[in-house]
Order: sequence, then structure tokens, then C-alpha cells
Amino acid sequence: MQETRSAKLFRIAVLAVLTVFTAVPIYVMVSSSLKPLGDVQGAFSWWPETFTIAPFIEMWETVPLADYFINSIIVSVSATLISLVIAIFAAYALSRYRFRGRNVFSTSILTTQMFPGILFLLPLFLIFVNIDQVLGIQLVGTRIGLIITYLTFSLPFSIWMLAGYFDGIPHELDEAAKVDGCSPMNALLRVVLPAAKPGLVAVAIYSFMTAWGEVLFASVMTTSANRTIAVGLTLYSTQTNIYWNQIMAASLVVSIPVVIGFLVLQRYFVAGLTSGAVK
Repeated sequence: MQETRSAKLFRIAVLAVLTVFTAVPIYVMVSSSLKPLGDVQGAFSWWPETFTIAPFIEMWETVPLADYFINSIIVSVSATLISLVIAIFAAYALSRYRFRGRNVFSTSILTTQMFPGILFLLPLFLIFVNIDQVLGIQLVGTRIGLIITYLTFSLPFSIWMLAGYFDGIPHELDEAAKVDGCSPMNALLRVVLPAAKPGLVAVAIYSFMTAWGEVLFASVMTTSANRTIAVGLTLYSTQTNIYWNQIMAASLVVSIPVVIGFLVLQRYFVAGLTSGAVK
């Protein structure tokens, strides 16, 4: 009994420490967004001496945040949908069919996750520049180029996770659907995908969050006309001043869609990650 109680106390203590580490930055962000700029730049205080919502109004004027917000939505949603569609067919092929090069393909998918993303920045940039010079298709400084860039990050993990999830779905369901007259495509769409809903949601959330918060590639691959929200947040820092209260307010507003989406789909996300990882 003593060991169980000690383990419980230890678990509570660890969770309490993690909660503090998580809650304190969020509280500082919220409190700073409700302070005038002078109070934020002065001595730190846990509680705002003067409450104001001016940063939430001024942040839209200091930086064209609405335009960047729209760009991020377009890029993130497009990258998510394309990644999800490609990953479904690739993962289904890995899970249900045996073909030459299957093991090499699976190993290559996992290998790409072992390298830091910054290593792909220069090769991708040169590839896009050469495509523009040879084919006349401009990818650098466009949303399409940024979407393709994010696909290189989200697709390998999405394929790997969905393949593991599909492996957990009995093959007998596919066979039964084919006996009833379904083609392999119909069996995938009508039988396998409904059973794989948690895995699909997990892949969609992962792909969206990867594109939504990425800064490095977005700062290189975009121009002032199609910057994303993550890059836009850096523009509150100028040569003469740093608008800390507006940065905190903008960060809070930018985080809301992701947090709400994650909370709504949390149970699917956890189920999809655990099942795909175990398989």
C-alpha cells in the first residue's frame, strides 16, 4: 500500500510541475496582451495595473494580420487535404498489397524523418528555381510552392501512421466487400475509411499543425503578398520598437483555431496516434 501511495504522490507531483510549466507561459501571454505597451516594457508584473483591449484592435493595423491569416488558412487546409488524399492511397497500398520495392519504400519513408528539416531548405529552393527557369512555373514566393514544401514534411509521417492503422483493420472486411461486388476502390472508400476515422483525423491534425506553425520555410518561400501568419508575427518587431503586447494578443488569436480544433477532435487524435504507433 505504501508503494502505491508513493507512486500516486509522485505522479501528482510530476503532473503539477508540468501543469505549472504549461500554464505560466499561457498566463503571461494573456496578461501581457491586456497591458499597455509601456507596462509590458517596464518592470514585470503578474497582474495588469491597467486593463486594455487596445492591443487586440491595434494588432490588425500594425501588421496586415488578416491577410496573413487567410494565407495560412489556404496553405494549411490545402496541404492537409492533399497530404490526406495521397497518404490514404499510399498507406492502403502498403497495408494491403505486396509488390517489389515495398520494403525499400517503407524504409525510405522513415528515413526522411531522421534528418532535420533545415537540411531540405536549400535543395528545395534550388529545385523550385530550376523548375521556374526550365518550365516557367514559379514556385518560390507562391502559395503552391509552400504547399508542396509542407507536403514533403507531412506526407512521410502520414503514410507511415495510416499504414499502421490500416494494418489493424481486418482484411476480411475488404474481402467481404469484394464478394458483395465492390471494387478495390469502393472497398477502400466504403469499408476501410469509415473504420479508420480516428487515424484520418490524427493525420489531418498533424498535417494542419505542421503547416500552420512553420516559420523557417515560410520566411524563405513567401513574399510580402503571401506571407503566412507565423511569419507575420515577427513583423511586430521593428528597428525602433517591439510591440510586445500586440505580439501576445496576435499569438493568442492565432492559437485559438488550433486549440479549438484539437479539443474537439482530441479523442480521435489520441486513438489514431496510439493505434497507428502500436501497429
